[in-house]
Amino acid sequence: MLTAFWLLLVLVVIQRLVEVMVAKRNEKQLKAAGAKEFGADHYKWIVLMHVAFFTSLIIEVTIGGIGLIPFWPIVLAVFILAQAGRFWALLSLGRFWNTKIIVLPGADLVKKGPYKWVSHPNYWIVAIEILTLPLLFEAYITAVLFTVLNAVLLLTVRIPKEEEALKWAVKQEREGNYNH
Repeated sequence: MLTAFWLLLVLVVIQRLVEVMVAKRNEKQLKAAGAKEFGADHYKWIVLMHVAFFTSLIIEVTIGGIGLIPFWPIVLAVFILAQAGRFWALLSLGRFWNTKIIVLPGADLVKKGPYKWVSHPNYWIVAIEILTLPLLFEAYITAVLFTVLNAVLLLTVRIPKEEEALKWAVKQEREGNYNH
């Protein structure tokens, strides 16, 4: 069981590191094109929560000696579907995808892929991951604690900041305050 845990954890961490590299590249390109970052002051809390999530997960699984949840194939399937959704969201946003809130005035709002049907699909996906990854290994404390923390951060800070950024971009476009 611990081998499966470590294998899955390493794969997820590698995925996150690749995503950070993609985000850095996109950030550099967007800012060079005149994009503006919003909510930089809260970003450290998002990063801290994710680091604490993985730390808590490792501690709870390794020290707790916890096994796989009895209906693990279902939970694993949901987790894998979330990974497919994450990839779909990332591809749909393309060069605009980022872990930070970076808005390029004059750019069209992405309305393809999952963004055609759902606002903030990547946040839904992250919420599913934060719930299912610990549940898979019966790390119930981590699952509940970080599902609540993530929801609080998203609903009280992150999504309102992102909405503010999008309103700013629309206003800039309306006023013609951007370079094509």
